[in-house]
Amino acid sequence: MISIKQVSKWYGSFQVLTDCSTEVKKGDVVVVCGPSGSGKSTLIKCVNALEPFQKGDIVVDGTSISAPGTNLPKLRSRVGMVFQHFELFPHLTITDNLSIAQEKVLGRSREEARDKGMKLLDRVGLKAHAAKFPGQLSGGQQQRVAIARALAMDPIVMLFDEPTSALDPEMVNEVLDVMVELAQEGMTMMCVTHEMGFARKVAHRVIFMDQGRIIEDCPKEQFFGDLSQRSDRAQAFLSKILHH
Repeated sequence: MISIKQVSKWYGSFQVLTDCSTEVKKGDVVVVCGPSGSGKSTLIKCVNALEPFQKGDIVVDGTSISAPGTNLPKLRSRVGMVFQHFELFPHLTITDNLSIAQEKVLGRSREEARDKGMKLLDRVGLKAHAAKFPGQLSGGQQQRVAIARALAMDPIVMLFDEPTSALDPEMVNEVLDVMVELAQEGMTMMCVTHEMGFARKVAHRVIFMDQGRIIEDCPKEQFFGDLSQRSDRAQAFLSKILHH
């Protein structure tokens, strides 16, 4: 579903990604973790071309992102993205937040888009809030709306960029519950997250990054299993995170 081949990226003279390669198969849930500044968010944003990269290639469902002539808006419409800070339109109701892209990008009728939106709001437990504005919802509720909005586009894959890191601890689980459900239904997912409980529960593979490189890329059982088999950097990271 996603093939990342030798991807490197620079900001000016600073290299943020170095020869990153990995594959995500249909139905896989891959968790990307690592210390701050390791390039996790940059890598995931390259997957739907929100960030350009200078070397290598990324192929999503057979379409090369870097090939001239690739219709990036069309590709992005098939790749759901959930950000750290929700990115909802504050001046639109929840219903309109869910239907605007369906109408403008997918060409659905207003009625069709609203129906789809309401079904998904119901699915994330927020149907009763359809007429509210984002500012009237808690952070956890807004993030669940953001997930529903991404799903409304019928994506072939979902990308999550630290979806719980801006939330109060009490709200984290309500968002993770929705993500767990999606994973169990077979949605292909790439998630940048520090939530190791989530990784242990639903990830098929864990990618560990440090200083713009993929250091570990292995099944979760292996990653959380015998820590002595992990790289020194991954061991240090895990000892800090799992210690608490």
